[in-house]
Amino acid sequence: MDWNSSKERPPAALTRPPASGYWLGMTSGPEIICERRGAAGTILLNRPAALNALTLTMVRAIAKALNDWEHDAGVERVVISGAGDRAFCAGGDIRALYDQGRAGDYATGLTFWREEYLLNLRIKTYPKPYVALVNGIVMGGGVGVSLHGSHVVAGERFVFAMPEVGIGFFPDVGATHMLPRLPGLTGRWIALTGGRVKPGDAVALGVAQAYAPAAAMARLAQTLEGAGDTDAIIAAHAAPAPPSILLGERAVIDRCFAGASPSEVIARLRVVAASGSAFAKSAAEAMGRHSPTSLAIALRQMQVGGGLDFAAAMRTEFRIVSRLCRGHEFYEGIRAQIIDKDYQPHWRPARFEDISAADTEAYFAPLGADELPSRGQTA
Repeated sequence: MDWNSSKERPPAALTRPPASGYWLGMTSGPEIICERRGAAGTILLNRPAALNALTLTMVRAIAKALNDWEHDAGVERVVISGAGDRAFCAGGDIRALYDQGRAGDYATGLTFWREEYLLNLRIKTYPKPYVALVNGIVMGGGVGVSLHGSHVVAGERFVFAMPEVGIGFFPDVGATHMLPRLPGLTGRWIALTGGRVKPGDAVALGVAQAYAPAAAMARLAQTLEGAGDTDAIIAAHAAPAPPSILLGERAVIDRCFAGASPSEVIARLRVVAASGSAFAKSAAEAMGRHSPTSLAIALRQMQVGGGLDFAAAMRTEFRIVSRLCRGHEFYEGIRAQIIDKDYQPHWRPARFEDISAADTEAYFAPLGADELPSRGQTA
């Protein structure tokens, strides 16, 4: 995964107290801060050294805050942001999930995923405006607590990606619902390549509703603590988004990612690459490094996700993770990328030809009594 390597820091004037939830520099203390500030319930993901990676404690804190604020007449909106200048949230704490799974403790990991997915559903259906101020990396679990909200504002450092197929996992936290609904087959490109989406692309695709440069974002965070119409407040601080590069590749994306299987997608990309497309060449190379099992699952998610509502998509993802967490790919991917850092994963199976349609469909089968519960069944 290509984490943002920028060392640039925000101007001192943009650094605000921790509870403001935006442009905080060096931080310490609790890993998440949820508190009411004026008319806003503010959430600050406060693990900048870990790129604000989500933990179960953070998931539970957000869920509790949303429950409290829903019935607080003084809270007009929720505003969530990330501490530091590198990441909003780069995903879940996969090292902890790796250690638990290698120890055979699948129950603890599934508790995290169960509550995380229910939180994603809660955010998607939250009755008050839910504003995510995203300036930095947003991947994996960070997507689930931001991009499903009613309002997403992308900052200058916004980088959205779903790189899970590169670690033997799959694009989850609602990607089954969100990605198939992006223009054309751009969602398939995101899911199968792990490609990065920058601010201009995010606004053009509808992933974000507005763009704000750094100074405007800091003012926006402060203004959102006051009363007023959320749409009007955001519009007053927004600026024209940079041009979209990704939309310029729509013809290649829509042609190649219409393939019925990952191997067919790669074959189409290679044909286009041979005619001189650097974009197609890069996409084919990326897919060639990823887990064949994960790619098969991700493509199937994209094929069926357009016909699922959000709750059904989350149930589908819990079915997949309940099986994938007991297998080989996820742990091998983390070993290669995070633990040993040899970047030479040994996928099983290593060839697309050894994965049948029935093998892939088995990940999507109902779980019976272990299905993801509805929101009403949780504490």
